[in-house]
Amino acid sequence: MRKTLAIAAFVGSMAVTGLAVAPAAQAATQAGTTTTTTGSSWGKFFSSDHNAYTFGKTWSKGGKVYTKWYGVDKKGGKKGWVWFEYYQNGGWHKFNRSWDGKVAGAWKGHGIKKVYTFTCWGGKFDNCGKKYRIY
Repeated sequence: MRKTLAIAAFVGSMAVTGLAVAPAAQAATQAGTTTTTTGSSWGKFFSSDHNAYTFGKTWSKGGKVYTKWYGVDKKGGKKGWVWFEYYQNGGWHKFNRSWDGKVAGAWKGHGIKKVYTFTCWGGKFDNCGKKYRIY
């Protein structure tokens, strides 16, 4: 219950922050400063048994790639896992994060060219869903 309340408070604060940033970004653009941001929302990407899923947004700004993701474990009792694979500086790298219940997370990197993700449930390599390119 505490995790759910913390996530709800965090998401609510992000919405308020996002609203406060928009006028500042508009003012900077009107003053002649140009900042290019590209990106998209993605998901729901399910585990193969549909007990967990992830969704989020990935964008680039100033040479960095940012990913904000959310994980939902619908069944409980076992962990959900999100995997990220990315191409950076001429090589592939990957990492994962686990959660039980609901969670939000973020990461960023410089010089990233491609990003893929997939979701597993019950273990790092168990019940893994399809792999999707998100950037």
